[in-house]
Amino acid sequence: MQLTHILLLTATLVIMEIAVTLFHRHVMHGIGWKWHASHHERGAGRGWERNDWFAVVFAGATILLFILGGSHAGVWWIALGITLYGLLYGLLHDVLTHRRFGPNWQPRHAYLRRLVAAHRLHHAVRSREGGVSFGFLYAPPVETVRRQLRSRQVRQ
Repeated sequence: MQLTHILLLTATLVIMEIAVTLFHRHVMHGIGWKWHASHHERGAGRGWERNDWFAVVFAGATILLFILGGSHAGVWWIALGITLYGLLYGLLHDVLTHRRFGPNWQPRHAYLRRLVAAHRLHHAVRSREGGVSFGFLYAPPVETVRRQLRSRQVRQ
């Protein structure tokens, strides 16, 4: 593994969080709401949701990048970075936050507790508008998210 590959992998993870945060805010809570709404319904996270189609689409696109990466090493490492991001997302969002595939584990680490709390505040809003904390691997301080949520509820 070369330094260039490590840099591509690391940059991809950072860029993915930025891109996915923007995608979550503007597409999933925009024109993609028909799929994503299933994730904001009561009882969401039990079994298949329409929202899970996003993961299928992203996985398909990443598989194509791996295929292209067969002849372009840089593309392969970017695809690996996207895959690692997806794995982290699955573990932190689906397993830890929504407990879709595992035990009722309560995180002790401050970062993980903040991530879970911020995402639960995101789910306090069941509509496509007025949401807060759209990131998956980064969450602002919980009090900041609470203030944003209160200010958006007052305006509506």
